[in-house]
Amino acid sequence: MPERPLALFAMTAENVPRVFPPEVLSRLRESVEIDPALVAEDFADPRVHKALAEAEVLVTGWGCPRIDRAVLDAAPRLRAVLHSAGSVKGFVTPAVWERGIAVSTAAAANAVPVAEYTLAMILLAGKDILGRRERLRTERASPGWGFVPGIGNHGRRVGVIGASRIGRRVIELLRPFDLRVSLTDPYVDEAGAAALGVPLLPLDDLLRTCDIVTVHAPDTPETHRLLDRRALALMPDGAVLINTARGALVDHDALLDELRAGRLSAILDVTDPEPLPADSPLLDLPNAFVTPHLAGSQGNEVARLGLAVTEEAERLTTGRELAHALDRTTLERMA
Repeated sequence: MPERPLALFAMTAENVPRVFPPEVLSRLRESVEIDPALVAEDFADPRVHKALAEAEVLVTGWGCPRIDRAVLDAAPRLRAVLHSAGSVKGFVTPAVWERGIAVSTAAAANAVPVAEYTLAMILLAGKDILGRRERLRTERASPGWGFVPGIGNHGRRVGVIGASRIGRRVIELLRPFDLRVSLTDPYVDEAGAAALGVPLLPLDDLLRTCDIVTVHAPDTPETHRLLDRRALALMPDGAVLINTARGALVDHDALLDELRAGRLSAILDVTDPEPLPADSPLLDLPNAFVTPHLAGSQGNEVARLGLAVTEEAERLTTGRELAHALDRTTLERMA
């Protein structure tokens, strides 16, 4: 590859300055030749089609069009796709893998704010923040200081579903706290869990024994409605479910029944459907805390994604291995 290979942005144009603010863009352009004014929102655009003929790197992001066989035929020099977001499933087609094109993702960078959100919610859930807030709203008076049974984070049992990038980061962030953390993941063995410093449990055992369960598994045919009526019924009374993964992993009808009965609480950053209809009871239940899919990179956090891609571009142009390369097998296990 030349020292500064020609690169092309492929994403929604308005996201380029958000993900690549001036200082990040300047650093990126030290490694690749790229024009921020030329953004591929449609590969059929004549200007874009002309640039594809010379492009060796695609810097992709939210809104990237599908990279299919026809696009690759128009881009004979393409060697790498560097994605400035998480999942590439929506636009990387089998043809990309068949041609041996390197694919990298900023999913690890995007995992940071999701794990931070999850950490905050776990600690707040341990304080029964939903129940105590609702009591204050109802009684309009502080119950005062005192020992409330069942509240606190000392020895609280936390179950992590999925040793994804985010799941692993959550486990790491939980280490300084006096929590008992367990993991379930069909792709992790006892030795792998031991390396993460947590015990490995079957899903049912984790659900039965944990006070707080946080979901970080991918949305695949195997995980669809992973937490169905039977699984939710295994959770102990007063347990809290946190979902920052995908809404399809949870049977929302079954969850609604558990919430209405007051047996469980839920903190949901993702739902099914998404967004929820305006009349969804999840938006009104006192033991449901719903946020609009904001755990991932927001505001100033998105520059971290651009920086991750910039660092990958630096590795690529200096002959080093990509730090966050994907292959087809890994992709199948991702969200």
